[in-house]
Amino acid sequence: MGRAAWCRGGLGNETWKKNTKTMLKEIIHQNYNHPSIILWSLGNEIYWLPDFENGDDRAAINTYLKELNDYAHELDPSRKTAIRKYYEGADIVDVFSPSIWSGWYSGSYKSYQKAIDTYKKEYPHFLHTEYGGSSHLGRHTENPITGEGKIQADGWEEAIVQTDVANIAQIGDWSENYIVDLFDWHLRISENDSTFVGNAQWAFKDFGTPLRPENAIPYMNQKGLVDRAGNPKDAFYVFKSYWSKAPFTYIESHTWTERQGPKGLSRSVSVYSNCPEVELFLNGKSLGVKKRDIKAFPAAGLNWDLNFKEGENKLLAIGKTKEGKTVEDALTLNYRFTKNGKAKGLKLEYTKLENGNYLITAIAHDSEGLRCLDYESRVYFQCLSGGEAYKSLGTPTGSESIEMANGKASIEVKRHNSEAPLEVMVLNQNFKGTYLTIE
Repeated sequence: MGRAAWCRGGLGNETWKKNTKTMLKEIIHQNYNHPSIILWSLGNEIYWLPDFENGDDRAAINTYLKELNDYAHELDPSRKTAIRKYYEGADIVDVFSPSIWSGWYSGSYKSYQKAIDTYKKEYPHFLHTEYGGSSHLGRHTENPITGEGKIQADGWEEAIVQTDVANIAQIGDWSENYIVDLFDWHLRISENDSTFVGNAQWAFKDFGTPLRPENAIPYMNQKGLVDRAGNPKDAFYVFKSYWSKAPFTYIESHTWTERQGPKGLSRSVSVYSNCPEVELFLNGKSLGVKKRDIKAFPAAGLNWDLNFKEGENKLLAIGKTKEGKTVEDALTLNYRFTKNGKAKGLKLEYTKLENGNYLITAIAHDSEGLRCLDYESRVYFQCLSGGEAYKSLGTPTGSESIEMANGKASIEVKRHNSEAPLEVMVLNQNFKGTYLTIE
């Protein structure tokens, strides 16, 4: 799509302007023959947080934006120019994107169609760039916020209670379930609306930022489809189901293998696949074949209501291609009919990894020893002796400070040698230190 030469910071001085034009020229020259470039972006939120005095002066910004627009067309007459979230410059460039974060910073994701219908009328050359939301790898919920922006009861209560959520970015749980639904809804609309050019999700991978120390992983923007280590989140497979040509099936979710709920309460399981039909099995019994329909929601209709038994449950999804070939995905999960109580402490476990390091895992538990699947508080790891923790990497196993995902958090530790014991500690604001010694 091209790259932004000017992002935030307002308008600068003459030296800044000269440097910006030079950068634009170099970007266009460098990528001129790249077949995937369709637009040259001239900026994003360019009025915001000006670095220079009077840097947000709209008249001055527009004068310079016109200069950049003319220069881009001079350097490459064959491609269009674009800008995002600078409404005063919408008529200067060829293509414009307003800011639409339905279901994250405002509104609900089911209001997305209404938003794009409004902007299609207002901006003749409308392309939507930036949408999505944050998710914490491994965090799941049985009752994600709905497409109407409501929090539902979790199934244990007798009455259904719903609470409206105004700003999901601040109040939401950052679960993978919610973001999967949000992306699924956006893609369903963009793939079915023939009058809508399309959209671009933000962003493919979690990335570091000098802001957001309060995030589940501090100083990480967690809007990615994969985490910073490149591990796919569930949302990755939603996009894959729409766009990948290689046949696959994926049961939501391989990072959700511990679940709970009242006996007899059905649960919903989605399978993301690009196959025309999928058959789902629970503990060896077929739950039926479903046809994929991109107009259906969720999971293009590949969704089953089922009842787990207490203990181990095995799911198997078999997708069939148009040519009759099959692809499979299997998932084993543990389900319990007992709801955990309030967290009473933390315990530490470990496994030895193939690379020789240790994965140290903290579990929040109640007074009966049950893992607290609803516990999301932050914990702090520390390697006391005998090794070195992988810290400040911004990954789910490379952060000394991290929020729990369904009552669980892990860190990778490299041992110095096998002769000295490895000592690790975890604590948080609620519980004093828990220690683990590996001889």
